[in-house]
Amino acid sequence: MSHELHPRFWRRVRLDELRPTQISVGMAEIRAKRKEWAELDKHERRDRLEQHVFPAVVGPKKRCYIVDHHHLSLALMDEGVEEVAVAVLDDLSRLEREIFWRVMEFRAWCHPYDAAGQRRDYTAIPKCLRDLKDDPYRSLAAFVRNAGGFAKVHQPFAEFLWADYFRSRTSLRSLSSFSKKVVRSGVELAQHRDASYLPGWSGEVEYLAGRQG
Repeated sequence: MSHELHPRFWRRVRLDELRPTQISVGMAEIRAKRKEWAELDKHERRDRLEQHVFPAVVGPKKRCYIVDHHHLSLALMDEGVEEVAVAVLDDLSRLEREIFWRVMEFRAWCHPYDAAGQRRDYTAIPKCLRDLKDDPYRSLAAFVRNAGGFAKVHQPFAEFLWADYFRSRTSLRSLSSFSKKVVRSGVELAQHRDASYLPGWSGEVEYLAGRQG
């Protein structure tokens, strides 16, 4: 994710003390990250933790709000990791709560949309990571991206835009299991010209070739 400011300082923070800046996550994606973590040996886990720095903003009452890696945070919590390295992007603790969230949204550091893709009030953002809601379409977006359906970009919350795209084109029933068939169908949808407005769209060459033909 691309951030507006350079980190001011790093520190270590307990995962259960981190505050989220979104309402939902993809629980299936979290399970996939847990499986990946479980397959690493202790040296690989140590290296991963040393390489991952969680970007955050200091908010009201000096609480630490992460602006990325919500899925990884929950996966690590479930795997028994207690703390991570945090890079503080800015200290907005002096702001009133409502102004704080307005600034966060203006800087693309929060995503106040629920698991149905609907805009909600800032008060709907949970106070702890464990209370994040499951949006299966967010998991589908991650699996489609990993399968090459679209490119990973540095724009904040890009996968949520893809989740909304899939939401109107894929039945919720089909997401009871993220089979290869479901992901393959998602890749085809992602490469359609209807998705050309989305960040990371990779169907442009095929689309242009089709127009020229």
